[in-house]
Amino acid sequence: MPNRHCHQCGTPYPLSGTPGRSETCDRCRADLHVCLNCVHYEPRVAHQCRERRAEPVAEKGAANFCEFFEFAVRDWKPGAANAREADARDRLKRLLGD
Repeated sequence: MPNRHCHQCGTPYPLSGTPGRSETCDRCRADLHVCLNCVHYEPRVAHQCRERRAEPVAEKGAANFCEFFEFAVRDWKPGAANAREADARDRLKRLLGD
């Protein structure tokens, strides 16, 4: 079931609203107000963000002050930030018979 969760360990975020800049995951202590948890995060676009008005953020896994942050609702998979890369690697392995 899709939910809002920590990008690092998958622990669900139980509160309504958006986490504050200093809020961390109860389980792994990872920052929550980060690009990797945002609906606008997209590795294939400029500055890895679909929101054109947002200021570029260098550390995608570190807390930031982005005013356009929206917590993504999705299924958690380990390494989800690189899900497309993992999917491409799996397809290549199947193609090559690995």
